[in-house]
Amino acid sequence: MNRLMKPGARERETLLNSGLLSALGVESVTGMMEIAAIGSLPARQILFREGEPADMLHCVLSGYLRVYKLDPDGREADVELYGPGDLIGASVVLDGGRYSATAQAAEPSLIARFDLKRVREIANRRPDLALALATSLSAQLSRVFGSLADDRLHTAPQRVARYLLGHCPTDGKAASFRLPYQKSLLAGKLGLAPEALSRAFSMLRSHGVSVRGRLVHIDDPEMLRRI
Repeated sequence: MNRLMKPGARERETLLNSGLLSALGVESVTGMMEIAAIGSLPARQILFREGEPADMLHCVLSGYLRVYKLDPDGREADVELYGPGDLIGASVVLDGGRYSATAQAAEPSLIARFDLKRVREIANRRPDLALALATSLSAQLSRVFGSLADDRLHTAPQRVARYLLGHCPTDGKAASFRLPYQKSLLAGKLGLAPEALSRAFSMLRSHGVSVRGRLVHIDDPEMLRRI
């Protein structure tokens, strides 16, 4: 991570709106802001590696970080994709062990880091922080269960369709939007190989989905729901 600095006005606002700090009282927010350090990561730089001692809690301020695991042959399996406001590594607050996966910047990113020892000290004094950390961990666990169920219950085109529908308005009208990140990251997020994602997009053309680069147009969201 590049040179660390204290949060400026913009970074403080993002942190205050994050899932963790937005749930805290004034004293806990003050304590967390005092120990926050901001640093930037260029694309593809590693934030931490699987198996390293866990000494920091991280919050994404801008950009995206992919968290993945490696098998003995060096193959990667994406676990989660974290964006602005997301907390990375909430589980290490409780066990204080080692990072269970590797985190890498998918694009230039800005990160807030908090010394874990000091986070625990504040949480021991401030029940609202302890509860917010537990809530964040519960939400991450729920997302993991959802992803696991999605992998087992739905085909690749169905997974892609469900993701696209999440970006459509609820009125059922045609929608156009830009994917928030590269298709390779979307493939990893959905548990697909890049070529499987390409085949899924091709199959969805007959259901009114057109993709050009990162631009997506959906003629009829209701047709997409019926896949």
